Amino acid sequence: MFLCGYRVSVDWHEKPKADGQYIICANHTSMLDIMLTFAIFPFPFLFIGKAELAKLPIFGYFYRRTNILVDRSSLASRRKSFDAAGEKLKEGLGICIYPEGMAPRADVLLAPFKTGAFRLAADNQVTIIPATFFDCKRLLPYDIFRGKPGKLRVEVHPFLVPSGGDKKAETNSLKEQCYQLILQALQRGPKAQ
Repeated sequence: MFLCGYRVSVDWHEKPKADGQYIICANHTSMLDIMLTFAIFPFPFLFIGKAELAKLPIFGYFYRRTNILVDRSSLASRRKSFDAAGEKLKEGLGICIYPEGMAPRADVLLAPFKTGAFRLAADNQVTIIPATFFDCKRLLPYDIFRGKPGKLRVEVHPFLVPSGGDKKAETNSLKEQCYQLILQALQRGPKAQ
C-alpha cells in the first residue's frame, strides 16, 4: 500500500490478539478494502467473497484458493459458503465479511447489512470486530479514472462479544449494534488522526 501511495492510520478502541479468532465486519467501499483489511489485522483470516472475481486472470487463481466463494444469486451457494465459513471458524481461523454484501453505489453512505456474519458469530460464539473505512471510496472509487494516493483512516470500534443467549435474538442484536457503530462513525467522520 505504501508503494501505491497510501498511508494507513488506525484509531483503535480495542486491539485484537495476533493469535485470536474474530469475525471482521467493515463497510465495503472500494477495491482498497481487501488490501486495507490485510494491512491492519494481524491474525489469520479468510474472506467470504463473490465468486465472479474467481474468473479474473491470475488474480482469480489465487482468489479461489484463499477465500470462501459465494454466488449471491444462488441460495445453494450462499448456504454452502455459510457452512464452509462455520467449518473454518471451527478450525480456529477468522473470517472477514463485508456485511453490506457488495460495495454500494457512491451516493449510499451505508447499505443495509445482511445477517450471515452475525449468525456465524452467534452460532460459533466468535467475537466481531466492527471497523469503519473512511477514505477508500474517495481515494479509489469503482471508477478507474478517479483514483489517487492519500491517507486511509480507519476506526476499529469496541468489539462485539456474543453472550450465548437466544441465537436469533443475538444475531439481530449484533447486526444492529455493528450497523449503528459504523453508520455513526461515517456520519460524524474520522477523529483527528
